[in-house]
Amino acid sequence: MRTVFRDRAMSSDNDDVNVMRKRYDMQALTALSYTLLSRAGMPDDKAQAVADVLVRGEGFGSTTHGLVLLPAYLREIHQGGMNLEGEPRVIQDFAACLTWDGNKLPGPWLVQRAVSEAIVRAQRYGTATVSVQNSHHAACLSAYLQAATERGFIIFISLTDPGHRSVAPFGGIGAVLTSNPIALGAPTSGEPILIDMATSLATNATVARKQTAGEHFSSPILQDAQGQPSGDPSLLTGDTPGTILPLGGTDAGHKGYALGLMVEILSGCLSGRGRGEVNEGWSAAITITLHSPAAMAGNDAYLKQIDALVQACHDSPPKPGINRVRLPGERGLATLAEGQRNGLPLSESLIETISQLAAEQGLSMPLPIAGR
Repeated sequence: MRTVFRDRAMSSDNDDVNVMRKRYDMQALTALSYTLLSRAGMPDDKAQAVADVLVRGEGFGSTTHGLVLLPAYLREIHQGGMNLEGEPRVIQDFAACLTWDGNKLPGPWLVQRAVSEAIVRAQRYGTATVSVQNSHHAACLSAYLQAATERGFIIFISLTDPGHRSVAPFGGIGAVLTSNPIALGAPTSGEPILIDMATSLATNATVARKQTAGEHFSSPILQDAQGQPSGDPSLLTGDTPGTILPLGGTDAGHKGYALGLMVEILSGCLSGRGRGEVNEGWSAAITITLHSPAAMAGNDAYLKQIDALVQACHDSPPKPGINRVRLPGERGLATLAEGQRNGLPLSESLIETISQLAAEQGLSMPLPIAGR
């Protein structure tokens, strides 16, 4: 993706990354995804939002939170885990603050709506926060950031899934948290800074992918039920499950643990539905906050400071083996632009999966772009 700050393993794939992958037109992939979701019963606006976010996430390089989620979402629809009809229920509306019950509606559609609502309110109040409880899975958080940064807002997103536990608090061996991602987008005079990172050493999806591939992590990402560090992803599904370590691992995991707690407080607690009750299936709690630089010190002052910060980072002499210092977002934005020009590279396993889904509906996978 862009230089999204997330575990490096998250951008890996089961397939050999050195193999030349077939590329597919992004619009064609979005149209196919939309059609599959629509035929599963998802209303047009929701299907379009989900398709857009999944393909955009794939464009950023998020191979665990992009198109690989399409079969899981379709399965959730068929099994009744994702609701398709209706609107979010307003729990509290207090000027610059809004809280919704998402009623297990599609996460990408809810988050897009929440960001749009936050923009309207931040334009009026200078800042706005929309908190959503009981959402379905929200996919790649990076996919939502530019809707705000392109309008001059700083955006911060925190998300937890209180229905899942896989990360132990620092010093403990019992799972309490999950990977609890945070994302931030900040406008600059050039490209925005885009940050998207888990507060644990790996996401649940990354661990599951490693286990499916029969691979181990090269470093101790997890710990077993006795608290011993390990790179074995199968620990999470054993008879006595282990846990994922918080960001910082065995030495500085207190910092990742603290960040994970911040996410829980800002999303699960603030939305009113976190770990205080039973949550079944995917049940994301999400909080989105926008800040208007114009309402603070002013746009000119803001841009002067953030552009100086960007320049200072770029001017930092790179260490041996590094070409140049990049900012979060640069790699992903370049990857997205490449995908928009020349198509998205998809793994053979993903091509096979989507082709099968299409065939079940009498549809075909788009032809790969010629010469790719």
